[in-house]
Amino acid sequence: MELRVLGCHGGETPRHKTSAFLLDGRIAIDAGALTGTLELDEQARIEVCLVSHAHLDHIRDLATIADNRCQLGCAPLRVVGTAETLRALRAHFFNGLVWPDFSLIPSGEQPTIEYVELAPENLATVIPGYDVMPVLVSHTIESAGFVVRCPGGTIAYSGDTGPTDRLWQVLAAEPNLRALLMEVSFPDREHELAVASGHHTPKTLAVDLAKLPRGMDLPTLLYHIKPAFQAEVERECARMRGLSLEVVALEDCFVV
Repeated sequence: MELRVLGCHGGETPRHKTSAFLLDGRIAIDAGALTGTLELDEQARIEVCLVSHAHLDHIRDLATIADNRCQLGCAPLRVVGTAETLRALRAHFFNGLVWPDFSLIPSGEQPTIEYVELAPENLATVIPGYDVMPVLVSHTIESAGFVVRCPGGTIAYSGDTGPTDRLWQVLAAEPNLRALLMEVSFPDREHELAVASGHHTPKTLAVDLAKLPRGMDLPTLLYHIKPAFQAEVERECARMRGLSLEVVALEDCFVV
């Protein structure tokens, strides 16, 4: 499995892009930085986009990739999420006002995007060889992490979350878990802000990782750091001993 980092921050500057990852060139995980990173031919090859929740930094490039793919005459992009996330996309994003409804463009028979609803903790095949299960986590709106079973193993993606429990219980039952993409957003001194916004600090992250029996040796790729706190959060994470942590960067590529 090849995991490419297209965007990995909890905010944006010329050097920071919001959350988006690409698995084997075929499955996007969140859409914060798809069109600003990928060439048109790469955008056209994506078959599925997993959407963890409806906050703008995770959905923004669904707008522009839909527009590009419509001009290219691509097959429908399968936008996968929970019922609440898809409801928000329909009502507040692809609603004909903020952005055209690309589930009806060019036509209802030949749409540019196709919504695929997944129930929490229901494993489903999104394309042949790739099974996905959303797991609800703890954020300010409904948000899901994803377990993605692929050729060669399983990876997990936390989505936006603060301290949570069910995700770790589900991951403990995954026999071939190869890596975890895990959010951490604020330094420890901003604990109250992290709680209010539904995110982790290094201290709360360490507590949560301890809930996973093999959390000490599981490769854990950290993303969603707020640009203003990048150096501080990295220093605090570097002091966390006994964990296999790596802060990801733009254009990193991992074979897991």
